[in-house]
Amino acid sequence: MAEFKSGTVALVGRPNVGKSTLLNHLLGQKISITSRKPQTTRHRILGVKTSNESQIVYVDTPGIHMGEKNAMNRYLNKAASSALTDVDVVVLLVEALNWREEDNIVLSRLSDEKIPVVLVINKVDKIKDKERLLPFLAEIESKYTFNQVVPVSALKNQNLERLEAELIRLLPNAPAMFPDDQITDRSVRFLAAEIIREKLMRQLGQELPYDLAVEIESFEEGKKLIKIAATIWVGRKNQKPIVIGKAGQRLKEIGRQARLELENLLENKVHLELWVKVKEGWSDDERALRSLGYVDEF
Repeated sequence: MAEFKSGTVALVGRPNVGKSTLLNHLLGQKISITSRKPQTTRHRILGVKTSNESQIVYVDTPGIHMGEKNAMNRYLNKAASSALTDVDVVVLLVEALNWREEDNIVLSRLSDEKIPVVLVINKVDKIKDKERLLPFLAEIESKYTFNQVVPVSALKNQNLERLEAELIRLLPNAPAMFPDDQITDRSVRFLAAEIIREKLMRQLGQELPYDLAVEIESFEEGKKLIKIAATIWVGRKNQKPIVIGKAGQRLKEIGRQARLELENLLENKVHLELWVKVKEGWSDDERALRSLGYVDEF
């Protein structure tokens, strides 16, 4: 009988390269929010995939990025870098034919670690002429010795079975760390706040999402109805009407989208109330960050 494999796999890369999308598709269930905007992921999130032969504990991380303009940026980089300690395998996710300076920064963080690294080339479905990938791969492989290189399309579920098989091969023989039916280490309240924040990021422009935070004020579970009240925090007074929208329509639509996804997640009817409040400069205030749940988890 084969030994049971179990261990942790950190998903690292620059912002907006597809780490959260990859995690959700590997798990076959959404636990990490996604949008086209960088810095969508702000916390380390564990996703657990268990089979009869193995348990992979994926660690989704914020993107490692250049510059630490404020306390939030410093928190994100620290959360991402800390994921490289005490893991069994690292997945370095890069975008096909799109290597940037931030990718070099991520790669430099790996150079001191004695951990197997699998290079995953994402979004290969967008490349019609696959021959163009060869010089791109050769250049990256000249920078670092990877244990394996796997091209995938996270969004279209292409080649993910092969990736998973390679990761299991690199994991140690060990007992499972979580129960068979556990998917994540995060609470339902946390997931609810993240779903609301995702809808905000998808609705709003390029700059405002980085000044947004969501705090769950109350979460009441009944047999037929779950009542959730949440506050959306913005960093400046002039941002509040942007979130609310004309005659409250934008906030109403954000609430509608979040409620539908929460009902799907919780398998119950949801009554969702949203308020928008101002906390001046919260993203550059260590105390404010802690009060909104951005505490050191590492």
